[in-house]
Amino acid sequence: MNSCILQATVVEAPQLRYTQDNQTPVAEMVVQFPGLSSKDAPSRLKVVGWGSVAQELQDRCRTNDEVVLEGRLKISSLLKPDGSREKVTELTVSRVHHLSLDSATGILAQEEPEPRYGRGPAAPAPVTASQTVASTTAPDVDYDDIPF
Repeated sequence: MNSCILQATVVEAPQLRYTQDNQTPVAEMVVQFPGLSSKDAPSRLKVVGWGSVAQELQDRCRTNDEVVLEGRLKISSLLKPDGSREKVTELTVSRVHHLSLDSATGILAQEEPEPRYGRGPAAPAPVTASQTVASTTAPDVDYDDIPF
């Protein structure tokens, strides 16, 4: 399974473009994250978002923003003009979590997402009495009878 979660700082603001065939939005930006040890230089990574994620990157990500990115890594090999090959790594983003610095505590926290299309978040479904009882009563289980 190819899954990556990365906390990083935006170093190049997203650039939005559209595909030629069906005009799907595509956003690209560059992020930076610290090395494994304090001696290692920070690493940079190209980030790509498609569709609604691309639009979110464009609308909400700015240079120096702290973000947590979920997606999948892709490593490509490109042929350079001198005939040598260069490996290029990029992260295709599926979810973006925006972090903000609490000025009182100095702690990074996840920002609340902005409402989409002018509506607030959906209200939770009402809980019925039977659901409450079912979730609070534990079944009688004899753990010695479990075969593993």
